[in-house]
Amino acid sequence: MKTTYHSEYLKMQSVFINPVKTTFISNTFIESQWRQLNYLSKPDYELALKEYELFEDELRNSGANIQYFPQNDGLSIDSMYCRDASIATDFGMILCNMGKPDRSVEPEIQKQVYKQNHIPILGEIKSPGTIEGGDVAWLDETTLAVGHTYRTNELGIEQLKNLLEPHGIQVIVVELPHYKGKSDVFHLMSILSPVDKNLAVVYSPLMPIKFRNELIDRGFNFVEVPDNEFESMGCNVLAVAPRKCIMVAGNPKTKEALLMAGCEVFTYSGEHISVKGGGGPTCLTRPLIRVY
Repeated sequence: MKTTYHSEYLKMQSVFINPVKTTFISNTFIESQWRQLNYLSKPDYELALKEYELFEDELRNSGANIQYFPQNDGLSIDSMYCRDASIATDFGMILCNMGKPDRSVEPEIQKQVYKQNHIPILGEIKSPGTIEGGDVAWLDETTLAVGHTYRTNELGIEQLKNLLEPHGIQVIVVELPHYKGKSDVFHLMSILSPVDKNLAVVYSPLMPIKFRNELIDRGFNFVEVPDNEFESMGCNVLAVAPRKCIMVAGNPKTKEALLMAGCEVFTYSGEHISVKGGGGPTCLTRPLIRVY
């Protein structure tokens, strides 16, 4: 059995999460932060706990070994979206430098956890460079796509290339649009979720033509997310194995398209843990090891 960190879709063997109980903490804590962090509206702590419990059950049912980031008083409620603070590679973790200032301490806290668990660290993105993990996605064993966004800048991308290209990794830069501006969370994985070696969930209206054609040239087929399911996180789909997916409930057209493409689909109610904060199931997880 071969293991890898270089995948978004192989069977998930190990994953870190940062649950509601250690990030949202209480309704009072949520109240102190949600506006500043640009949530759509205030999440409810008790309802979020219930939603997260069902989401975690789906992860557990997939057979993945779940590990937990610890509670830390210096973190914001955004730290639940733990993918953003680091990038998993076969050569070690890359610690990000967050483009959202309120999340600046997250990479250092994840770094300590990785060290305690003897997980190697390849490098760190340093200021003024910025990168967030939601802006990167493995397309295959030797190709990483990275979005140039308001959260991930050119200096961060250059540092990422310097870390990975000596190991034979091609880094493809995806120039993403302004969309709703600097205050909105708009990552590469807002419009792209690979769910198999040749299948990706995409929102084509916001996908650069050059990148879309690149995916087609690489043999990808697309599950197209309709306009009325983009804001409800229809494009944010977590593969726990090839064509075995977890997604936010309330996106029936995208779910049906996934089923027609031969996927198994598991859904969770995510109004309070996903939709309001702009972070779907990929954002809620930091997958580490996947297996062939």
